[in-house]
Amino acid sequence: GQAVSNSMAFFRSTLYNTKQLMKLFKPPLRRFVGVSTAGFPESCSLNPSHRFYSNIAPSGDHLLYTEDHFALRASLRKIIDKEINPFVDKWEEEGQFPAHQVFKSLGKAGFLGVDKPTEYGGLNLDFSYIAAVAEELGLIRCGAIPMAVGVQSNMATPALARFGSDELKKEFLAPTIAGDIVACLGVSEAEAGSDAANIKTKAVKKGDDYVINGSKMWITSGFQADWMCLLANTKDGPPHKNKSLLCLPMKLPGIHVAKKIDKLGMRASDTAEIFFDNVRIPSKYLIGEEGMGFNYQMLQFQEERMWAVASSLLVLETLIKETIDYTSQRKTFGQPILYNQIVHFRLAELATELELLRALLYEAVGKCNPNLFAINYI
Repeated sequence: GQAVSNSMAFFRSTLYNTKQLMKLFKPPLRRFVGVSTAGFPESCSLNPSHRFYSNIAPSGDHLLYTEDHFALRASLRKIIDKEINPFVDKWEEEGQFPAHQVFKSLGKAGFLGVDKPTEYGGLNLDFSYIAAVAEELGLIRCGAIPMAVGVQSNMATPALARFGSDELKKEFLAPTIAGDIVACLGVSEAEAGSDAANIKTKAVKKGDDYVINGSKMWITSGFQADWMCLLANTKDGPPHKNKSLLCLPMKLPGIHVAKKIDKLGMRASDTAEIFFDNVRIPSKYLIGEEGMGFNYQMLQFQEERMWAVASSLLVLETLIKETIDYTSQRKTFGQPILYNQIVHFRLAELATELELLRALLYEAVGKCNPNLFAINYI
């Protein structure tokens, strides 16, 4: 029963990707795949309106997106084509893109608060629209900018939007959504990258203030940021219950942005190491409840992981396309290397893995709502 059903689903998925990959090859090359689809059942046939490796498909054919999603993506594409892609090579060479300028443009069009409340400037749409925006940002010919946009819209702000006070939202969330200020997320440290429970930075309560000491590492937009969503230890106790999230203005005395970290890629996104030496902030800058920071951050990571996957889909599609183009032109022993069957098989495997990734993302997005979390899928 279930095993047969699963096997048929896998068979159809594999056939689907093989046939779609064949469509990308010139007719003379199809012979080398050695697969005839004439005898397969009708249930395995392709919808002729579906365009494989296309960032835009008819909404009726899409598992997740509607016409409204594609309209939102089309609007974003205009900004990408006019205000971002023509400059990415320059920004990569300079090691930094103008975050305030780019975010202001995106914020004005509503792309920095897609799922945030309307009273703070957001569009109040569900997370599927966030996935659509992140996916479209994959058209940017530079991975640094989609990542920085994700920090601004869905990594540094989810907990603030959900658990922060109205005063905090007006001071930090609303201008972040508008693109008037740049946000960063302060979790990773030199000795605690993915292990958020092991961070050492402390924010000790003294009177009506928190006094912050410690450091953060690999902070995206750290040089240009106006405020940080900071995870710090605010009391003694178990590592999952002693942390809090705080809104930290980045121009305060005691904050030292030590250096811009040189990276192999994503150079246009400034990445910083930051130190805190007796930095004082009022206790009203606490997001939600004290001691709940680890839980809040896990919820933020949930959105971060889905954003990272969504923004990578078109990049992966482009890489496969360009690999096909290259292997069609590169010749060895008098013929294109694409003629080799092993190259066909590897491309089909990559295309299948990409579609599996997309399917898992859409399933996770479908589970992402205030009452049903998608952690098992992430």
